[in-house]
Amino acid sequence: MDSTYQHLVAILADKFESPAAKIDPHVTLSELELDSLAIVELFVTLQDHYGVELDDSHARPDMSLADLTALVEAQLTAAGTDRQ
Repeated sequence: MDSTYQHLVAILADKFESPAAKIDPHVTLSELELDSLAIVELFVTLQDHYGVELDDSHARPDMSLADLTALVEAQLTAAGTDRQ
């Protein structure tokens, strides 16, 4: 989880300008003030980076960073990929 989570943190801080002080595994996407368009953009960014499909139905504002990390890692495992 560590490298996937750290990559997610880097994306949120760099691309979405989320304040580092707010980012932790239990914070939700809405608590980081990401609107629905930003959440979809985050999913696309993760899909492009990892080369896996992420189901857009999971792109919810109440999703925590830990949940999103677990989703990405589950897709990596299903694809037999370890691109962290």
